[in-house]
Amino acid sequence: MLEPLEGLPADVVGFRAVGTIEASDYRDVLTPAFDAAFEEHGRINCVVVMDDDFDHVSLGAMLEDARLISMPRSAWGRSAFVTDHDVLAGLATAFGGLVPGEFRVFQLAKQADAVAWVTEGQTAAS
Repeated sequence: MLEPLEGLPADVVGFRAVGTIEASDYRDVLTPAFDAAFEEHGRINCVVVMDDDFDHVSLGAMLEDARLISMPRSAWGRSAFVTDHDVLAGLATAFGGLVPGEFRVFQLAKQADAVAWVTEGQTAAS
């Protein structure tokens, strides 16, 4: 499931992955939050945290993830992926170039830095 991160600046959306991420998490949580951020701020800046409580992403969720590319490239600002999972960090780094906008991977201990970096991107774009 995706849990919204609390305490983020208004122009940043964030989620923490817990257990299994399902297609319904995209439909019910992530996509509506992205749509609202784009409508309100004209850009999507996000932070996604995958710590020890994360298990895996379902095939249905992967398909929903692929649908996000239907949003205009100009909608994407900065995205930060925060994890200590070496395999996930490696995959994110390898495929980060496919993510629209700017993308960086941060370690869990650097979550505050990830939020600051994403926020800085929104301020610079305003």
